[in-house]
Amino acid sequence: MPPLDRRTLLLGLAAILLLAAAVTFIRGRGGEARPPAPIPAATTAADGAGGVAPAAAEPLIVHVTGAVRRPGVYQLAEGTRIVDAIAKAGGVTAKADAVTVNLAALLIDGQQIVVPEAFAPGAGAAPTGEGPVVSGVVHLNSADVVALDALPGVGPATAQRIVEWRTQNGGFRTVDDLEQVPGIGPAKLDALRDLVAP
Repeated sequence: MPPLDRRTLLLGLAAILLLAAAVTFIRGRGGEARPPAPIPAATTAADGAGGVAPAAAEPLIVHVTGAVRRPGVYQLAEGTRIVDAIAKAGGVTAKADAVTVNLAALLIDGQQIVVPEAFAPGAGAAPTGEGPVVSGVVHLNSADVVALDALPGVGPATAQRIVEWRTQNGGFRTVDDLEQVPGIGPAKLDALRDLVAP
């Protein structure tokens, strides 16, 4: 058998390589493509615009008490403010001192909102403003020096003597006992009679 020339060998080698490539290509096309990984349904609630809707926010539970019309525990949406909680409780009463409450503050879950009552003479606290103001009856046995000083014709020194007299004598039994306090005569007693009580 005569020896094969070089050209014939090269053509045979090329044919074998083409055949191997064709077999590999055909096998590759016959394989199944992998499906895309599914997206968990729990995290892909549609928001109507093709996006993902955020998880619903937990409601805030707050306790509104004090000088409001309907004190109680209320549920409000996240991001609401103290003014919204007070409105939910029916608003403030006529006795409320809402100036001391920060109505613009954001609510916190579990928060208690207390709306205090305005100052009442004789309660032991001084009203705000330029000076003490009397509205209603001042009780001689419980009023402090500031409340007594607010009475017409009673200065700080006389107010202090009233407090000292009730401490030494066990309190006032009647309004007429005021006349026994140094500095209070019949005329001043008459002026105070309708403004004070034991």
